[in-house]
Amino acid sequence: MARPAALSGFPEWLPQDRIVELRLLDTVRSVFELHGFASLETRAVEPIEQMLRKGEIDKEVYVLRRLHAEDGEADAGLGLHFDLTVPLARYVVQNAGHLEFPFRRYQIQKVWRGERPQEGRFREFTQADIDIVGRDTLAFHHEVEVALVMAEVFRALPCPPAVILVNNRKLAEGFFLGLGASDTAAALRAIDKLDKIGPEKVTGLLRQDAGLSEEAAHKCLQLASIRTPDTSFVDQVRSLGVDHPLLDEGLAELSAVVGAAAARMPGAVVADLKIARGLDYYTGTVYETQLVGHESVGSICSGGRYDQLASDGKSTYPGVGISLGLTRLLSVLIGRGLVTASRSVPTCVLVAVVDEENRRASDEVASQLRSRGISTEVAPKAEKFGKQIRYADRRGIPFVWFPEGDATHSVKDIRTGDQVLADPALWRPPESDLAPSVRVVASEPASPENKEIHP
Repeated sequence: MARPAALSGFPEWLPQDRIVELRLLDTVRSVFELHGFASLETRAVEPIEQMLRKGEIDKEVYVLRRLHAEDGEADAGLGLHFDLTVPLARYVVQNAGHLEFPFRRYQIQKVWRGERPQEGRFREFTQADIDIVGRDTLAFHHEVEVALVMAEVFRALPCPPAVILVNNRKLAEGFFLGLGASDTAAALRAIDKLDKIGPEKVTGLLRQDAGLSEEAAHKCLQLASIRTPDTSFVDQVRSLGVDHPLLDEGLAELSAVVGAAAARMPGAVVADLKIARGLDYYTGTVYETQLVGHESVGSICSGGRYDQLASDGKSTYPGVGISLGLTRLLSVLIGRGLVTASRSVPTCVLVAVVDEENRRASDEVASQLRSRGISTEVAPKAEKFGKQIRYADRRGIPFVWFPEGDATHSVKDIRTGDQVLADPALWRPPESDLAPSVRVVASEPASPENKEIHP
């Protein structure tokens, strides 16, 4: 059989990398639950017409089709979900009578997008979302809360420092309206492409698609250049000489978010007025996140406020959420050599086998150790002890146990060579060896608590 080719955009991690992924998942889940978010999983497919209601994502959806469908049955009108927000909106409407509002949920699940794979971009990847959804109204302070919860996640992860960039759609749309834009959605989409295509092409889009003059387009670029860690952006925007009631509302809301975040977690949230977000369902605060020193990867965490995405005709369900691209983050951490797992297997102890006739004795030792929460496996072959030790070393297993008969046992730390007598009913390894840990291995300006994650 020929060696199968890898499918671009569908990552499959090696065992050591998968351990890193699992530790990240455990950390994210722990922080989310610490803040009272309940776990939710939705189906993988949604009606295509529902997914395409908002935003420019029609070319990204994978359509569901049965291979042996009869004529006329090939298109079921379903597609794999491209994010977790649209499925959440459907879920809330469908189950509103069983939910308590504001509804706080987290969701860690795979999503699919049919885009060109490149560093940090995949066709199948895992997202970790938190959202807070209200019935008819949703308090503004939740827009601060979700940003700070995600900032806390980043501080707990073994990764470079992250900065959450925030803007407000009302601010941007009000500014465009104040300049006389004929299509504010087109202006938002143009600004959203600034990092990808540059100011000259964005200016062309603003003039062609949004109906702005050269001077007005230049002011839009000036707005997009404003970035502050505090509320000083308000005066900078005012100095551009644009007025509109929606702009005033957006400035007030963004100022409240940045001011509150700066008071509680200085430096974690920064106002960046070029942040637009391409999806049309966002109506207020919007977020994107950069890893310091790795900005070229783009945003690894994004989201925002949405007021009209979910409605049953009687009630609307406004929400705010933020989503971490776990697979994108993992690809940076692993691909750029920033982190590593201490070993590639969960096994802490390998029990040696004296000979095949005595394998049962080794199995009994392994059972005793496992009963006390110590991950253990038994050597696959009764080879010379030296070969069994080398087997453990290749797999990264730190300890080898030798059942030497007459209830006499010893255990060897193969990293140091230290070997001591041990009782399988009492012996316990150091806590740091019980399970693999994840360590930062690159020189990054991370805080001390970010150096290692233990389960």
